[in-house]
Amino acid sequence: MQKLLLISVFLLIPFLGFSQTSLTIEQAINIALENNYQIKQAENNRDLADTRVRSAQADFLPSLSAGFSGSRNVGRQFVQEDLSFEDRTTYGLGGSVNANVTIFDGFANISSLRAARANKESEELSFQRLKENVMFDTASRFLELVLNNELLTIAKSNLEASSSQLERITAQVEVGARPTVDQYNQESVVANDELAVIQRENALEVSKARLIRIMQDDTITEVEPIMPTVEEMALMPLDLNLQEMISAALEQRSDIRAQEYNIESNFQNYRIARGQHLPTVSASAGINGSWSDQLRDPITGETVTFTDQFFDQNVRRSLGFSIQIPIFNRWNTRTNIESAKVQLRNSELAMDNVRFQVTEEVRQAYNDYMSIVKELESSEKALIAAERAYETEQQRYEVGSSTLIELNQANANYVQAQSNRIQAVYNFVFQEKLLDYYIGQLDPEFQF
Repeated sequence: MQKLLLISVFLLIPFLGFSQTSLTIEQAINIALENNYQIKQAENNRDLADTRVRSAQADFLPSLSAGFSGSRNVGRQFVQEDLSFEDRTTYGLGGSVNANVTIFDGFANISSLRAARANKESEELSFQRLKENVMFDTASRFLELVLNNELLTIAKSNLEASSSQLERITAQVEVGARPTVDQYNQESVVANDELAVIQRENALEVSKARLIRIMQDDTITEVEPIMPTVEEMALMPLDLNLQEMISAALEQRSDIRAQEYNIESNFQNYRIARGQHLPTVSASAGINGSWSDQLRDPITGETVTFTDQFFDQNVRRSLGFSIQIPIFNRWNTRTNIESAKVQLRNSELAMDNVRFQVTEEVRQAYNDYMSIVKELESSEKALIAAERAYETEQQRYEVGSSTLIELNQANANYVQAQSNRIQAVYNFVFQEKLLDYYIGQLDPEFQF
């Protein structure tokens, strides 16, 4: 029976799903980039833009068409040989090949090709920025998970320390060395520490769910982040120049460059609309042949064969050109021009807005970075001071020169200083990547 149960479990393993328990930030980002539906949609848009470029290029080529027709006529018909009408059934076949080429269309084909190429470049740059967005969002959620994991570790360590303190105080109360109120106070502290652990565990689970959501992988149900320790991280502040950062962002940001191509595309559409005032010149050529069972040789009186009719006697060739001059089309051309002009102006205004937004984002990221550098330094000093104060207060409490309330306050300050230090470290690391993101220099090999 046990052997049968083991075999059943083994057969069911492929259907139970796979749970990934350990992930680095690089692995999380790669999974998100592979599965993100917006990236897949952007890839489809890129393919469509490339197809439209090829279509615009093909507009310069002539169009070619072929046709074939057949007929059967029954009834009274005129017979040319006898110069009379008779009831007859006649058969006929016809075929043609025609070509048409646009010689001039107000430069619409040239502008269409340029617009298609601009749209393609815009889609490519939008795709690049979208990847950066996914990388940034994944990294932020990963760091949120790491930070909550560290804060949970601190909370558990604090709970363990307060529980040990409660055991010592309880033992001292039992022998009369401490008042009973100290035990009650410490029990309250332990209960609050237990609540803090529960809250940190909930925050950790929420951050796990947020990371799994952005990775969009059904096989991953549990995440254990792999991250360098605080001691392994390089915490050296960068020497930054705000104006240089803004200039670099305005030059490198893919969303700005994508908007530039949008303006170019709208400008070409405006030229297409204006070209509707110009005449259109086209040329055409064609060849067709036909066969009829009624055609006879005037000398022999025999029916002319299909080959002689279709490829020789009944062959007609044509060559021509046409010029279409627009005179009045109910002001549709004027409306199209004004519409294209408005779209061009709106895209230019959108560019101004994007530039202002980029400048604001870089300035805010710079100010946040300078602030977090100061916070990093102060949190380290505060942690050292809080640790020394806690150790001193603990020694004073052991010899009876301090109260439990003072000891718990010193411990609370120490725990808060630990939390502030951890948050300052990870905020500092993340803020450096945030600078790269807003400048447009985010490295696909996302590392800390």
